[in-house]
Amino acid sequence: MIEFNFNRALALAIDARLKSAGYRTELIGADGQAAELAGRPRRAREVGATVFLSIHHDSARERYLRDWDYDGQARRYVDQRFQGYSLFVSRQNPQWRQALECASTLGANLRAAGFKPSRYHADPVMGESREFADEANGVHFFDNLAVLRNSTSMPALLFEAGVILNREEEARMSTDATRARIADAVAEAMPQCVIDAIKARGVPAPISSIDPVPTLQRTTTAGRRKAPLAAPAPLK
Repeated sequence: MIEFNFNRALALAIDARLKSAGYRTELIGADGQAAELAGRPRRAREVGATVFLSIHHDSARERYLRDWDYDGQARRYVDQRFQGYSLFVSRQNPQWRQALECASTLGANLRAAGFKPSRYHADPVMGESREFADEANGVHFFDNLAVLRNSTSMPALLFEAGVILNREEEARMSTDATRARIADAVAEAMPQCVIDAIKARGVPAPISSIDPVPTLQRTTTAGRRKAPLAAPAPLK
């Protein structure tokens, strides 16, 4: 169980789904070479991203890990208290309000798709006492998180898709069907996320009945081009 493999597989599924919806995306860290945390939002800024989405899978504190022998190999796992998705935003990000709105929209979509938010991050013992920003939709404040506070030119959110040290959740998160449901939830959230991000820049976000996804005022020979979406970053 290597988190990078889970992160990369989910990031690729989300990337493909967003591209199919007409977004221009930029994957950061899919090759495993984006170890520098500050370099990820910098790359997103360089490509003109509108939203930054950092994709991960969750764990728990060492004291809650239990031993498990699997096919003769020592493994670690956590009990059913640790499961579900979590979303994080930083108030050190100048566009944190837009990031919170985006995270809340995504969290609501995930819930509608049958996913449940985790709660242990807010617990002072089991988690890190991360204050809820939107409890119902599983959004927390995490002000000092580097990839969020360094994303100074765009709304940024970090998405923990599930707790893969939970054996049942690991099995669920390993399937293409689960990744597809998550990717759909992200794609459904993006129109509102992009609208809010563009409005924060003071740029009109035109919407038509034919093309309901907000676009930047850029033209090519093929017509208007979608606003570039943030880069899913599949590394911690």
